[in-house]
Amino acid sequence: MREDACGNVVTTLNRAGEVALKFRLLGGVEAIDGVAPLDVGPARQRGVLAALMVDAGRVVPTEDLVERVWGAARPRRARPTLYSYLSRLRGVLGAGAALRRRAGGYLLAAEPEAVDLHRFRLLCARARTAPGDEAAAGLFGEALELWRGTAFGDLDTPYFNLQREAADRDRHAAALDHGDVLLRLGRHGALLGELFARAEAHPLDERVTGQLMLALYRGGRSADALARYRLTWERLREDVGGEPGAPLRRLHRRILAGDPTLADIGTGDPTLAGAGTGGLTPADIGTGDPTLAGAGTGDPALAGPGHPDPVAAGGPGPAAGGGPWQVPRQLPAPPAVFVGRQRELAEVDRVAAAGAAMAVVTIGGTGGIGKTTLALHWAHRDIARFPDGQLYVDLRGFDPADDPVPASVALRGFLEALGVAPSEIPADLAGRSALYRSVVAGRRMLVLLDNARTSAQVEPLLPGSPACTVLVTGRRQLAGLVTSAGARPLTLEALPSAEGRELLVHHLGTSRAAQEPEAAAALVAHCAGLPLATSIIAARARIQSGLTLAALAEELDDRSARLDALDAGDLNADLRAVFAASYRALEPPLAAAFGLLGAAPGPDIGLGAAAELIGQPAGRTRAALRRLTAAYLLQEHTPGRFHMHDLVHLYAAECCAADQPDGTARLARARLATHYTDDAIAADRVLAPQRTPIVASPGAPVKDAMAWFAAEHDCLLAIQRAAAEDGLHAEVWRLAWALDTYQWRRALLAERVAMLETALPATGAHPGAAALNHRLLGRAYVPLGRHDRALHHLHLAVAGYETAADPDGQAQTQLNLALAWEHAGDDRQALTHAEANLRIRATLAGPAREAEALNAVGWYHARVGQHEDADGYCRRALAICRAHGFLETEAYTRDSLGYIARHRGRPAEALRHYGGALELRRMLGDTYEEGDTLTHLGEVYVALGRPKDAATAWLAALALFESQGRTREAAAVRRRQAEGGTPR
Repeated sequence: MREDACGNVVTTLNRAGEVALKFRLLGGVEAIDGVAPLDVGPARQRGVLAALMVDAGRVVPTEDLVERVWGAARPRRARPTLYSYLSRLRGVLGAGAALRRRAGGYLLAAEPEAVDLHRFRLLCARARTAPGDEAAAGLFGEALELWRGTAFGDLDTPYFNLQREAADRDRHAAALDHGDVLLRLGRHGALLGELFARAEAHPLDERVTGQLMLALYRGGRSADALARYRLTWERLREDVGGEPGAPLRRLHRRILAGDPTLADIGTGDPTLAGAGTGGLTPADIGTGDPTLAGAGTGDPALAGPGHPDPVAAGGPGPAAGGGPWQVPRQLPAPPAVFVGRQRELAEVDRVAAAGAAMAVVTIGGTGGIGKTTLALHWAHRDIARFPDGQLYVDLRGFDPADDPVPASVALRGFLEALGVAPSEIPADLAGRSALYRSVVAGRRMLVLLDNARTSAQVEPLLPGSPACTVLVTGRRQLAGLVTSAGARPLTLEALPSAEGRELLVHHLGTSRAAQEPEAAAALVAHCAGLPLATSIIAARARIQSGLTLAALAEELDDRSARLDALDAGDLNADLRAVFAASYRALEPPLAAAFGLLGAAPGPDIGLGAAAELIGQPAGRTRAALRRLTAAYLLQEHTPGRFHMHDLVHLYAAECCAADQPDGTARLARARLATHYTDDAIAADRVLAPQRTPIVASPGAPVKDAMAWFAAEHDCLLAIQRAAAEDGLHAEVWRLAWALDTYQWRRALLAERVAMLETALPATGAHPGAAALNHRLLGRAYVPLGRHDRALHHLHLAVAGYETAADPDGQAQTQLNLALAWEHAGDDRQALTHAEANLRIRATLAGPAREAEALNAVGWYHARVGQHEDADGYCRRALAICRAHGFLETEAYTRDSLGYIARHRGRPAEALRHYGGALELRRMLGDTYEEGDTLTHLGEVYVALGRPKDAATAWLAALALFESQGRTREAAAVRRRQAEGGTPR
């Protein structure tokens, strides 16, 4: 599509002369590129496209779009969310049918006929003015074939429901007109099946009945035609208290009389055309709301005046305000489903039973984590503790629709519930609080203050009596209550997966969950232990009973649409709306920081990385992180490291995309990628100082490099994937290089290969980096047993280094080829490559690489049985290592010397060398090589007649191999245990 100079839409055709993009509304919302459907996103996003399709080629005002897509359930941030959907749709549709911004609204630049709904109506209009019945039949048939199912699919707002009803009426009218045409053409036989189905669907439509009667009569089934009339007559009398209209009665009389003109083909029955139904239209059926009938709602609160209370109400007594004492029973109903939280319940028990002072427990956590559920469950379970009553108020601290309740308003409600006459309630907050404390003094009561916003809102509501227990729930850490009232803070975290599944099963029922166990497990995983998310998806599964759990799981699997899937169409069953209440409470700078943290890849983040991401100094960043932690939007799960719940993370990313300028998130991720890359290179320099550096000035030194990599490893994997998506090529391949040493030592072999494979496309403009990446990837494939892949990449590295005239790279590739051939079982070929490496190293300065080369030649001499030559090479390597402190190469060399000594019949010397190698490997954190050294030590212990020590070494090696997934090595150890007779 394009527009001319006047702004009119001009259709762009493909080579076949057809509209390049077509749109469908008659059976779900779709966009078709040629023959392939495009992924137009989740329900709300499809709603945006559908709203524009209805007015294809015309501008739809922005406010009208919001109304069409959300109706009365519009979110607070409807426009930013709409803009996000429009941006995604532009990316999907591309230039073929662009979404255009126009003054005051948006335009789908497509001819109306490209939308099946408009094409359907146009074909029907043409059919009704066609010059003959044959032409009309063809046009009506083509129009009706456009329907694939329910118009507008699952879109459910007042606007789309009206559009759907209008389209259904048009479809029914077209089917009736088509039926008249086909009857005139004498095709009553082919029409019968369709007419029977239509009559069942519209039993009160007299025109449908008349067409069916006429088709039956013309097919020689006059008795069936008369029976159909009687059935319609009975239904009309029973359902609407009427009788068939004049046209249908006339047709009935003519059939009774055997009117010969009814059999004439080409005439039909003009008395039927346009006949009214005489009853209800299809649109009048099914509009009621079963929940208004008062039955089957599942809400005990609708069943009567209240639920039975297990504690008998106490008798009235004098109240401090002068009126009779009342025993308030204000608790809402207990939660229908409650699982887990045994530790938290026990902690509330402990605080409530202390008795020395008023018990106050603050229950905090992110929105949807189950704070109120826990409080109500405990309150009802332990209601016998509080015979003098229970007070409850929803303080609406983070209500998506209402302002917080002032303490003075809450106090007035409490005092009235306690029997204080309204005229005796003081006007000021201090007076009400004092009277409240006096009324409840000495009484054993529970006060549940739900959804508090601040400590100041809560403090006037504290009874002050040691006999009372107070539970406070909220989405902020109420530190003021901890200091002033000695409150015990209790933070709720995500449910473990087992309890998340139990919650889902409680909602769905055991049988339904058991029918699709894998899908149920996926739902639990996607809800990430957030009880509200689990309850919402279970509600959708119950409401949409025809929807499989697998379909729901597939919907949740799309991260970009996951929050859309966790919306059951109600403000309190919309996870995005629940999170939005917390987000709106943040000041703009803090909200911006929250959004950027959502844009960051990885499971958590440290202070330094967060400062780079947010673009603020460390001090300000630390303050922001603490405030977000206090708001339960962030969790400091270990000192100095912060984590967002997965679903909160998704919401934060949406906020960043909607509220921050375009490109903000990408720039922040670029800063973060550079930060991580520099630090990773610096940490690798600590692990392997002998490696040839790839940059001149890496980041700041890292004290404990192995610990740093362990803490950041998952983040580094995520940031590399994000950098690849953002086109940050240098960071992609440098990160793969920087993690190579750590991943080898920790036996993270699959992760190592994945990072290097990701880096390959990023090295295209950097030949030296490409050769380096091929070399590292070839070496990474070796321990995985992929000899073909290893040689493929190593030979590409050789070619690349030759082209670049890089002797250092050529030498290292020869060393890696030696390793590849060793693992392939050809030690002589390995020795050839090791000697080639040593020859090149002799021409280059660098004792670290020289020691490495000498040890390799010695090792392969030993592997082919030339132990004396091997010993000489390895001792030269050991001397260089000790002179320069090359610990990693020394460990390899000591291992080689242990092997040589063992095969020369010198077990004591072998034990000394292997023991030294083991000590160095443990110092370096090299758990991969540690397992091999322990295996060799076991052999030496057997040779020395120390079977118990051999068993200990082999058990330790076996544990390492199993944890690293090295099944081949583990099997070899088990065989050796069995052969040696040692305990397993």
